[in-house]
Amino acid sequence: MTDDSSRPRSRPGARLRLRPRRFATEVLLLQLAVVTAIVVLTSAVFAAIAVQRLAREAESTALAVAQSVASDTDVRAEVAALSVDGTPIDEGALAAGDLQRTAVAAQLRTGALFVVITDDRGVRLAHPDPTRIGERVSTSPDAALRGEEVVSWERGTLGESARAKVPIVAPTADDPRSGAGGAGSAGGSADVPGGAGAPTGSGDAGSARVADAADVVGEVSVGYAPARVYETLARDSLPVIGVALLALAIGVVASVLIRRRLDRLTLGLQPEELAALVQNQQAVLGGVAEGVLAVSRDGVVTVCNDLAPRLLGLAPGPVVGRRVDSLELPGMLVEMLVGTSPDGRGGAGRAPQTGPGPGPADTTLVVGPHVLLVDVRAVSHDGVDLGRVAVLRDRTDVEALTRRLDAVGAMTTALRAQRHEFANRLHAVSGLLELGRTEQARGYLADVLDHGPLRYPVAHADRLTEPYLQAFLGAKGVEAAERGVLLKLGPETLVSGTVVEAGDVTTVLGNLVDNAVRAAVAGDVSPAWIEVEVLDDGTDLHLSVMDSGRGVADADALFERAAGGSDAGGGAASLPPDGAVDPDDPSRVHGLGFGLPLSRDIARRRGGDVWLGSPGGDGHGAVFCARLADAVQPPAPPERIDP
Repeated sequence: MTDDSSRPRSRPGARLRLRPRRFATEVLLLQLAVVTAIVVLTSAVFAAIAVQRLAREAESTALAVAQSVASDTDVRAEVAALSVDGTPIDEGALAAGDLQRTAVAAQLRTGALFVVITDDRGVRLAHPDPTRIGERVSTSPDAALRGEEVVSWERGTLGESARAKVPIVAPTADDPRSGAGGAGSAGGSADVPGGAGAPTGSGDAGSARVADAADVVGEVSVGYAPARVYETLARDSLPVIGVALLALAIGVVASVLIRRRLDRLTLGLQPEELAALVQNQQAVLGGVAEGVLAVSRDGVVTVCNDLAPRLLGLAPGPVVGRRVDSLELPGMLVEMLVGTSPDGRGGAGRAPQTGPGPGPADTTLVVGPHVLLVDVRAVSHDGVDLGRVAVLRDRTDVEALTRRLDAVGAMTTALRAQRHEFANRLHAVSGLLELGRTEQARGYLADVLDHGPLRYPVAHADRLTEPYLQAFLGAKGVEAAERGVLLKLGPETLVSGTVVEAGDVTTVLGNLVDNAVRAAVAGDVSPAWIEVEVLDDGTDLHLSVMDSGRGVADADALFERAAGGSDAGGGAASLPPDGAVDPDDPSRVHGLGFGLPLSRDIARRRGGDVWLGSPGGDGHGAVFCARLADAVQPPAPPERIDP
C-alpha cells in the first residue's frame, strides 16, 4: 500500500485563486472578439457590395447587348415581317437564317449565356439551341411586348441568369438600312453599362417603358449565367482576405500589449479588489459640480466633498466618519440615505442592513437659502448593499427663473388667447367708420377705454390693481376658464404695494391656484369656481385660496412627504375623498409644480408659512392660506405739503 500522507496536497485557497479569470485576460479576450467581429463584418460587407455590384454590371451589360440587337435595322425588318398574322414560321429556314446568325454572333462576341429573338407572340425566332426555334419562350415576354425594357434574375430553359428583355420596334420609312446596329455593334457594346434611363437592380426586376405596344413586333432577351457574373469575385476577394488577416494579426499583437500594460497600471488588482474603490471614485468624479455625500451600509459617511456641507448648511468640522443621523440634516434626506428617519425609530441604534436598501429616489428640499435637487442611488455588488450616494444640485436660481418664465408664459398665453377679441373690436370700429356712423364708433371706443382692450375671465378683477398680481391671476384665470373653472377675487382683496419677490409669489400662489383648479374640476359643484383673496400688510403678503371641490379628507398628512421624495399631501384636494395617495397618479402636484410641502418650505425660508385654513365646509371646499414675508414693497408715503 502507498502512503497517501506522502502525496503533496494542494491548498484549497490556492486552487480557488486560480479559478477566477484575470481581469487583464478578460480584456484580452474581449479585444480579440471585437477585432475578429470587425474583420468578419467588414469582409461580409465587402462581399455583399461586390455581389451587388457584379449583379448590377451583369444586368447593365445584358441590357446594353439587348438594346444593341433590338436596334439593328435588319433585325427589326425581319422580325416585323415574321410577326404579321398568318405568316408561316419555317423552323429550318430560321435556324439557318440571318436572325439566328445575328443572335449567335452577338452571343459569342459578348460571352452571354443566350441571345434570344421572338416575335410579338413570344415565339422564338432565334435561340442558342436551334431545336427550340418555333417554341414559346419559357419566361413571360409580356412586359417587353408592352414596350418596356426589363432587367431581372430568372430561371429559364438554360438555367438561372441575369437577363434583360428589350422590345423590337417595327421599322419606319425614315430608318436607315445601315447595319451599324447589328451583330458587330452588339459585340462592341458589351462593355457599355446600359443606355439612358436603363433600369438597374439586383434580385428584383426593373422596367422602363421605351415604346408604344402598338409599335412592338417582338423582343430580344439576353442573359448571363451566374458563373460568368461572379467569376471575378474570388480573385477580387484575395486582397481583402489578406488585409483582414493582417488586421487580425495586428489586433492580436495590440491586445497582448494592452493586456501587459493594463497589468502594470492596475498593479495586478482583480475586479473584486477594484469594486471596493468604485463607490468612492465614482462619487468624487461624478460630483465635481454638485455636492456629493456617500454613506456606507451601516450609515457612516464615507465621502463628502467640499460643496455638500455648504449646501446642507452643516457646521464646520469633519463629516467623513460620522454617522449620517448624527448630522443636522433634513429628515427626508436621512431617511433616503439610511432608510430610517432620525426620530428614534432607527439610525444610530439600528441593526446593520443585510440586503439592498431602498431603490433610486429623488426629491427637492429647501435648506436655508438653497433649493436642492437631491438624487440618491444605491450602490451594490453581487447583491450586497454597499451603501448610498446622494448627489446635491443647487437649483435655487434655476427654479426661480423657471417660475418667472412660467409666469411670463402664462401671461403670453392669455394675451394670445384674447388677441382675437382685440382684432374683432378694431374690425367693429372700422366697419362703423366705413358706414359713416361716427357717433356710434366714438361711443364704442369710449367703452373700450373704460374697460380696457383685453378682459381676463376673472370675476371682480377690478379689486386688484397691482400689475404683477393682476397679470398673473389674469393668466391663471384664462387657464382655469379653459378647464371650465371660474376664478374670482374675494371681497377682502386689497394690495396697495408692489410685489418684489415675484419668484416666491409665483411659486406659492401658482401652486395653490393650480391645486384649487384641479380640486374644483374633480368636485361635484357646477359651475366650478375658485376664489382668491390677496392682501398686503406692510411688507407681508397674505394669500387665501378657496375652491368648490370636495375638501381634504386627511389634513394631518397633507404636508408630509412620502418615501422617495413625493408629496404625500398633493394639493388642495388633489387627494381623493378617502385620503388615499396614488404615487402613479399624473394629477398629483409633485411633478406638476413644487407641491405643498415645498411651498411651505419656501414660505418658511423667509419667515412666512403655508397652512390649511379649512378642510371644507358648507358651500365650499378646502381653504389654503399663506403668508409671504418681505414679498411686497409698501407704497411711498405721500409728500407732505406745508401750508
